[in-house]
Amino acid sequence: MYLLLGAIWFAWEIKYVLFWIYLWQLKDYHVGRFIDHFKTHKGQKIFLNYEFLLKILLLGFLYFNNALLEYLFPVLVLLYSAEAFLFLRGVINKLVKKPVETLKTIFLTTISFIIVFLFFVWNTNFEIVEQIRQLLIFDTLTPIIITTVVLFCQPIFVLIRNNTLKKATNKINKIKSEVPLKVIAITGSYGKTSTKEFLATILSKKYKVLKTKDNQNSEIGIAKCILENLDHSHQIFIAEVGAYNKGKVKEVCSILKPDIGIVTGVNEQHLALFGSLENLLSAEGGGELAHSLSENGILIVNGDNKYCLDLYKEKNVYNKRVYSLTNKVVDANIWTEEIEVAKDYVYFVVMDKNKEMGHFKVNVLGKHNVQNLLGAILVARELGMGFGEISEACKKINTQQGGMVLEQGKHGINIINSSYSSNPDGVIADLDYFRILDGKKVIVMPCLIELGNKSVKIHQKIGKKIGKICDLAIITSKDKFEEIKKGAQEVGMPESKILLCDKPRDIYSLITLTCKFGDSVLLEGRVPSELIKLLNE
Repeated sequence: MYLLLGAIWFAWEIKYVLFWIYLWQLKDYHVGRFIDHFKTHKGQKIFLNYEFLLKILLLGFLYFNNALLEYLFPVLVLLYSAEAFLFLRGVINKLVKKPVETLKTIFLTTISFIIVFLFFVWNTNFEIVEQIRQLLIFDTLTPIIITTVVLFCQPIFVLIRNNTLKKATNKINKIKSEVPLKVIAITGSYGKTSTKEFLATILSKKYKVLKTKDNQNSEIGIAKCILENLDHSHQIFIAEVGAYNKGKVKEVCSILKPDIGIVTGVNEQHLALFGSLENLLSAEGGGELAHSLSENGILIVNGDNKYCLDLYKEKNVYNKRVYSLTNKVVDANIWTEEIEVAKDYVYFVVMDKNKEMGHFKVNVLGKHNVQNLLGAILVARELGMGFGEISEACKKINTQQGGMVLEQGKHGINIINSSYSSNPDGVIADLDYFRILDGKKVIVMPCLIELGNKSVKIHQKIGKKIGKICDLAIITSKDKFEEIKKGAQEVGMPESKILLCDKPRDIYSLITLTCKFGDSVLLEGRVPSELIKLLNE
């Protein structure tokens, strides 16, 4: 009896262990991000579901009356069989949530599986009723057990991390002492990745450039890039710097000692993690970067962002430059005179203080990418490239580098995929681009997270924008759905056109019922990967 139940219980535990380590990895092993996840509706559903509550109920029955085992055992077998079946089906369909293989996840998974196995063997020493009780107890406590394993092992990985950072610091210092390597650090709440990609493509026309990969914006990711990829042949190293805590950007800059710092734009994204706007402005807001530049370092900021302007106006930030879409808000070093946003490209004219002019046609989507391109263009100018040379280099920039891709999906429906990441300014910018397309427009997006006390206001603002542009809104998470709906209805969008749905096949059905050839769907933020496959198959 125990072996039968234990076998299917063990299959479920494999899935459970993989999920919890996946979740910790997804949140970068950051306790604040991990805890904040359970403030969302999706996070709460992990525990507030029928299966979990049924296990708690069965456990209570077994504690109060052993005689109920005869009746409860078939229920438990069915319950764990169903869970094991769903797990196996998920493995076959490649839908199981599991961590990306790294040394850390392999180590944590191995330790966790050993604990599960040892518990299973140890539990054979008890009578059948106690065995089943213990299985249920271990099941319900698995989240705590895995979390304990992660936190208990953290000191080991902190030592490894510190050693890696030290090696990276020594290596980049040695290279900089031997060759004229320029280091560029890019931070901000949004636009970091696109600006990095644009800049690397432009500078590669004249220099040997190394850039951090898409997911290498943490201190350990940047350190690994230095150790694995940086060598004496590189003339430029571009690092995207992300942060969730005050002091993290400063820590990275102590390794990089950047010559040029770019602040792409700041908003309330991750405000809940930083705890206060002051802490956010210190890190992603560019304060730490500005004060970590080398002696002759240059700070470059987005003049169209109020927080960047405040940083620019600080009296103790000396060598600084600013770019802007216009020359009205601030005395910009470069700005645009003309912008044309088409379906599959942007065209704009750039001017500088010396009245020099450059014409640019770039295969990226949306006006917001003009802003990111301006930051890259200004840096290239500081490094000795002319407008003509930069314009020619921009022809090699591809749509994917702008973070938003336009594809034709099933039935001739336009699919605008902006699912890499999402933030308040990014959603508004993507909707502005969405406006220029013909036909019906459907947006699919989750609510944004980690916005702190600004969340309600931001989601209502997004709702108003959706209501003005879209014919149908499908929101995939519940957290601030009512706020989005309220904003959309305020500008006249019917309630029946603002839907809450998180099942990929149901969303796909709603889209195909609404859209025909030439209509468009905007996938904003982390939408289900299954939905993307359905729309593009």
